[in-house]
Amino acid sequence: MSEKNREGKRTAREQMLADRAADEARGRKKKKLIIGGVALAVIAAAVVVGVVVQDQRSKPETPTAAPAGAIGDKNLVIPVGSDNSPAVLTVYEDARCPACGSFEREFSSTISQLEDAGKIYTNYHIVSFIDRAVPGKGSRYGANALACAQDAGHFRDYHDVLYRNQPDETSDAFGDKATLISLGKQVEGLDTPAFEACVNNSTYSGWVSAVQQDFDKSSYKSTPTVLLNGQPIYPKFNNEEITPANLVKWVDAANQGKTLGTPGTHGQSPAPTSTASESNNPSPKAG
Repeated sequence: MSEKNREGKRTAREQMLADRAADEARGRKKKKLIIGGVALAVIAAAVVVGVVVQDQRSKPETPTAAPAGAIGDKNLVIPVGSDNSPAVLTVYEDARCPACGSFEREFSSTISQLEDAGKIYTNYHIVSFIDRAVPGKGSRYGANALACAQDAGHFRDYHDVLYRNQPDETSDAFGDKATLISLGKQVEGLDTPAFEACVNNSTYSGWVSAVQQDFDKSSYKSTPTVLLNGQPIYPKFNNEEITPANLVKWVDAANQGKTLGTPGTHGQSPAPTSTASESNNPSPKAG
């Protein structure tokens, strides 16, 4: 075979190898592009899902049912006293909150006296965030039971009984519905099949979730949060510590020159004669 023929065959073989290498390189590149495209599609889908989920979380939940007499936007607030009282006391509380228990044991009788005298209209936001930090269901079940008591017209008395018998924050005794029903027997008018069914069925669970979601969106991050006509008064107001005597003094000062409301009925939570006295997130600057 001539040298020329050998050279021609070698050149052809080298060209064939080069072409094969080029094909393989193109194949690898194409595969990488396909894999990359799939990965981008997965990431994009995940981003879309995340945005949709976040959007859903940010939308306010509308409860399917609210307790009788509840007021405010979406009926998330439980009122006590007469709505024509000149001052509004706003209270954010969690049934498992030990600071709320301390506050109520010290102030509940004073608040009741102010309500019954037609001096304040108390608006309760019953939140349930402690269940998130301390595993359990007591915040949610307790809030539902309070809504059940409101439905029966005995919120105030049951509320006071609940806080007088509040367990240690970590025990989650209120996560036992039988305990909540048993405490209801201490309130005249709550030892009923209707109250028991309302507690056992978590009738107002949607309402409880909506109240908590409203609290999450507010500027308030702890309980108890206590406001008088929109101004924070707990634990201090105008550099004075809150005490039962100071609370009376502050309410009387706020009501100076104003007509007092209709005296309330002890232990009852009458439905208001007009619409809400407050928004769900009153401005701290409100007068």
